[in-house]
Amino acid sequence: MTTLRREWLAAGASVSGRGGLWALVLAGAATLETADGASGLRPGDALLVQARTAHRLTADADTELVHGDLWSLAPAAALPSPLVVRRFDERQRGVVALVTACPLDVICRKDPFAASYAGLIGAAMSLLASDDADAGGSVAADVDTHVACVVAALAARPGGAWTLDGMAALVHLSRSALTERFRRATGHSPMRVLRDVRMNRARTLLAEQPDLPVTRVAFEVGYGSVAAFSRAFTADHGVSPLAWRVSAARHPQGRPAEPGRDRGRRADQQQRLDAVAVQ
Repeated sequence: MTTLRREWLAAGASVSGRGGLWALVLAGAATLETADGASGLRPGDALLVQARTAHRLTADADTELVHGDLWSLAPAAALPSPLVVRRFDERQRGVVALVTACPLDVICRKDPFAASYAGLIGAAMSLLASDDADAGGSVAADVDTHVACVVAALAARPGGAWTLDGMAALVHLSRSALTERFRRATGHSPMRVLRDVRMNRARTLLAEQPDLPVTRVAFEVGYGSVAAFSRAFTADHGVSPLAWRVSAARHPQGRPAEPGRDRGRRADQQQRLDAVAVQ
């Protein structure tokens, strides 16, 4: 996954293509068309179309959607394409809170945070498809639910004074149990995902609010000083927040800058900064 957008489609407007698609209808109504036929979608319904399936999603009325591309989806079980899951909003509240509170409006390319979205969405769709087919639930529901709830909380409050203990307490797990669940569901530790949430929010603020001081951005995303934020941001992106903002303004379709090849090593070195509370 590289993008996840929340937007309104006017009646008659459509989203189409041959790439993979995941979408959630928040309001209005839409119709999904593939070679297998057409399916009507109501608020709360989610759909998944894999890259091999040509499709078109058309708004029947003014419709609000969350939708994203799926370049690399590895669900825990083989899924049909297309797949429509009814009442997704009621059955996966944590995932819905995440994708509505923290969309990937700024293109993340191969950011680990974007990959985590795809993993959580794939697991949620697999789980519900399994439930709907009475297949015995081959997906580990606890993993997805607990991780999704924590990530949704991080996305809702990226500036909070988060610690591993605080995240674990949120879902009544031990530190080690939460870390293991995160690694299985996303491939990353909770603190790494927190960092990615904060960096995603920082990119959005830098790009969409050009008059907001970098110091304010730092506090908004949970760093106690602009120096700590600048070190963390530069470790992830290879450029300072100010330089990234200038580049984003000049090349709005190409942001953000690609992280340096040593991003992972530098990110690990800076990881302790993610727990710094806002002063």
